[in-house]
Amino acid sequence: MHAILKMLNIFFVALGIIFFLLIVGAGCVWWANPYGMFSPGVSPTSVMNMMTGKTNVKIDSVDKNPLLNEQQEAQLEGLGIDPATLPSQITPAMEACFTAKLGQERTNQIIQGSAPTPIDFFKAQSCLSL
Repeated sequence: MHAILKMLNIFFVALGIIFFLLIVGAGCVWWANPYGMFSPGVSPTSVMNMMTGKTNVKIDSVDKNPLLNEQQEAQLEGLGIDPATLPSQITPAMEACFTAKLGQERTNQIIQGSAPTPIDFFKAQSCLSL
């Protein structure tokens, strides 16, 4: 019985060490970010430049939502949201809802071009269906 407990102890300690090394390795890759894949709002141009090694790659950008600039669209795409599915016009009711949920100052910042954060989106998500 004592031998079985000792073998189980060695087995679980070995699993723990392997798990710890995997966590540390993933953290190092995340921190080092060797290919820039963990950066929010990465533009298609910069990805093509990185992959091809060329700096003159031109990509036609498609405006998916006329109310959003490229940075805002990239931020929303980084959250997994398709900007084309969002309303293309903001009604007064929507703006009032945004102001109530986010505050006047943050609403004005977003209107002036600041990219919405994930917290902003989740707070004001219900306003988009008005």
